[in-house]
Amino acid sequence: MVVITLPDGSQRRFDAPPTVAEVAASIGAGLARAAIAGRVDGRLVDTSHRIESDASLAIVTERDADGLEIIRHSTAHLLAYAVKSLFPDAQVTIGPVIENGFYYDFSYKRPFTPEDLAAIEAKMVELAKKDEPVVRELWDRDEAVKFFESIGEKYKAEIIASIPAGESITLYREGDFVDLCRGPHVPSTGRLKVFKLMKLAGAYWRGDSNNEMLQRIYGTAWTKKEDQDAYLHMLEEAEKRDHRRLGRELDLFHMQEEAPGLVFWHPKGWAIWQQVEQYMRQVYRDCGYQEVKGPQILDRSLWERTGHWQNYRENMFTTESENRHYALKPMNCPGHVQIYRSGLRSYRDLPLRYGEFGQCHRNEPSGALHGIMRVRGFTQDDGHVFCTEDQILDECVAFTAQLQAVYRDFGFEQILYKVATRPEKRVGSDEVWDRAEQALMESLRRAGCEFGISPGEGAFYGPKIEYTLKDAIGREWQCGTMQVDFNMAGRLGAEYVADDNTRRVPVMLHRAIVGSLERFIGILIEHHAGALPMWLAPIQAVVMNITDAQAEYASSVAETLRKQGFRVEADLRNEKINYKIRESSLQKIPYLLVVGDKERQAGKVAVRARGGADPGVLDVGAFAARLSEDVALKRSNPQ
Repeated sequence: MVVITLPDGSQRRFDAPPTVAEVAASIGAGLARAAIAGRVDGRLVDTSHRIESDASLAIVTERDADGLEIIRHSTAHLLAYAVKSLFPDAQVTIGPVIENGFYYDFSYKRPFTPEDLAAIEAKMVELAKKDEPVVRELWDRDEAVKFFESIGEKYKAEIIASIPAGESITLYREGDFVDLCRGPHVPSTGRLKVFKLMKLAGAYWRGDSNNEMLQRIYGTAWTKKEDQDAYLHMLEEAEKRDHRRLGRELDLFHMQEEAPGLVFWHPKGWAIWQQVEQYMRQVYRDCGYQEVKGPQILDRSLWERTGHWQNYRENMFTTESENRHYALKPMNCPGHVQIYRSGLRSYRDLPLRYGEFGQCHRNEPSGALHGIMRVRGFTQDDGHVFCTEDQILDECVAFTAQLQAVYRDFGFEQILYKVATRPEKRVGSDEVWDRAEQALMESLRRAGCEFGISPGEGAFYGPKIEYTLKDAIGREWQCGTMQVDFNMAGRLGAEYVADDNTRRVPVMLHRAIVGSLERFIGILIEHHAGALPMWLAPIQAVVMNITDAQAEYASSVAETLRKQGFRVEADLRNEKINYKIRESSLQKIPYLLVVGDKERQAGKVAVRARGGADPGVLDVGAFAARLSEDVALKRSNPQ
């Protein structure tokens, strides 16, 4: 007798060990048809898996997150099946699930073309309609190596040969296609109905540039067509909002080969930067932070004491001088500890809050660089709080409130919260990590925030809260962070005099709200599709004349507004007014001020507002008041 316990606590008894599919059928025909896989005692298995002893079982359907991932993994195998059907000489390598889809890498004698991609997708549809069973097989490792070598699949044979000798491996067969995989997979190809191949790319075998360049085919798969349609629409919208394209069109910044991963800021882009930085500088002041500045290059011995040299060395740029080894700082924390320990501190001084717009450098792989979103040189709104353990909760609760207010001002309404816990590679005792993780979780509870857990995703020196934004088209961007660190201050000799005159080590809180300013500005550009809020817009208004007769008046209006602190330009070119309006509209300028003879004589301006609002004809003073109100209220569009 085998007893199966279901998620609702009910039990079913079977005289012989049942398969997952048989348990689903015993519950109902509808569930039997919907079952994609099972979770037996927490482990995902195929519906064909036989349960040999008493166990808990949850039936996985396409409604479950696990179900969607299995569908995507099975669709990757369907892709490989289709490629082998159309191009028998192609060799398959690996095909994992990724966010929103999957990919598969192939070795083939010529590059695949867009026409090939269309043919492969059509073949996938044909194979799916055949509804062939996907069958799990258990093989001896050496037999599997011989099999794949015999059919010319050297990459697959190499993967299997790297598995320890004597281990059994699992292969999956659908039709005449056989692939290595641990599974699970859908019961049959007919379960794969909504998918699309997206693009072609290159990828080195095993990620090593010394190996062959393979061809990677990306695809997406979903359980419902409307979900796929929504995803494809989001991609179209994301392409329109791409900060790299908008950066060129709006003349904000550029990047070039002579400085990989570094940004050349143009005047308008730097104006945006300054607005973000000066706003964050005010946040520092309002929240009791003292602004500091540390050196760019520090001796290797300091990075060894912090643990960065042992744990982060491959990501650091290094240099030498006079037989000493140095590293460009990848983060600002060690410098702040040096400032802290430059004098004797008392418990009365705590919490002590330092903030820095610190420029950091990290040796990111060239393939990971992405516009200003992922760079090698960046500036953080970095801050560190030195406090006692009793002050952690209040500091973390206050920080979350600060961050929420900042994100609202930048136009973000949705924030996701996660606590990233201890990684395998870490410093400090488990007892210290327990206290740090509990402090972060309790701070979010006190702030009224629901949160998830990211196991093993903390930094090597401490756990952290990750604050993730949702943008205008639903994408998620992790920006802010708060990390509790019981380790670094002590490793670098930081102390304070406690109320009993003993010397104690302060707790160090690492915090950032926008994170990398470069990346955050890229997110802002994409979130607002280049139409930045009035207070951030590099040019807030353009004054344009209809004829030369109004040129002097247009210049005087622009100068008047500039003297009041607004970013205003005058367009006095000898062009038709409709042409000027169109060009400034494409530059996403919030306000266009048109002046003809009537406006000049009346001392007014005809106002056109971005987004369709029509303020009409206003006195210059009234318009200036309107600008001030837009800036003060952080409006996304003129009202």
